[in-house]
Amino acid sequence: MNILPYIRIARPDHWLKNVFIVPGVLLAFYFAPELAAWKNAAAIAAGFVCACLIASSNYVLNEILDAPSDSFHPFKRLRPIPSGQARVAPAYCLWLALAAAGISLAFMINIPFGFSGLLLWVMGLVYNVPPVRLKDSPYVDVLSEAVNNPIRLALGWFAAGLLTPPPLSMFLAYWMFGAFLMAIKRLAEFRDLGDQRVASVYRRSFGWYTDERLLVSIIFYAAFFGMTAGIFIIRYRIELVLATPLVAACMAYYLHIGFRPHSAAQHPENLFSEKKLMALLWIAFLVCAGLLFYDLVPLRRFFTPRIPPPEHGGKVELKI
Repeated sequence: MNILPYIRIARPDHWLKNVFIVPGVLLAFYFAPELAAWKNAAAIAAGFVCACLIASSNYVLNEILDAPSDSFHPFKRLRPIPSGQARVAPAYCLWLALAAAGISLAFMINIPFGFSGLLLWVMGLVYNVPPVRLKDSPYVDVLSEAVNNPIRLALGWFAAGLLTPPPLSMFLAYWMFGAFLMAIKRLAEFRDLGDQRVASVYRRSFGWYTDERLLVSIIFYAAFFGMTAGIFIIRYRIELVLATPLVAACMAYYLHIGFRPHSAAQHPENLFSEKKLMALLWIAFLVCAGLLFYDLVPLRRFFTPRIPPPEHGGKVELKI
């Protein structure tokens, strides 16, 4: 039996998506600086391996269940199962083996990490398996896939050694940022398929979507991300306000890429070919990482509210 098709359905080229674990690690180091030690490097590396194994399990299930509809897609019909290069029965065995290995290793790191890894796998089930199959519902498909982003944030956070949950504001911001990326991917796919009838056969939610509806949802996710990220910045790290123009530039350029014909946004694993985007992302990441750990006292003073002392016997008069 040729094993290469089965390696392909595990999609190791998609493992780079687990880079979303890194901000969780950095945030853990910010809130608990003592964790930034070499003794924790093995757990963090093992955490990345867990995320890759569990994600690959989800990718295998996705390909098995999507094979009939993928046959209507100009590129996905060439995947191993729709094209007949891989058989379904061995693929199911691979799905279970990857899940067992990833989840078992996850619980060996620590209990919160284990449950986060299990949740990542369960999201693959509810996203793909009928009758729930969230990927068939408009908007829910984006939100349910994007929730893997904050789960990865939690994986990095717990792998670094913190056992309490990360801040809710950052969890929501990460979720909405992922939804922004996923909605642009949907827009790029929808525009490329062209015929809505064909698109709805490939993905049922495309029977509801239009260019306008997808664009409106993208704006909603971007605004929600900005507001929740702003809550985190004001509450925990005001220095990050200086990085907001860079993050906004990355998001705007990614939207620009999404409007291109045959956009790379349809295949996030290939975005490394977008050199301008990669340059913007690296600059934004390095600036955010630096501002997370470097105190700017004058900036903090500038944003500190200045409340005049009360007068008239301790009472404050409000003039309207």
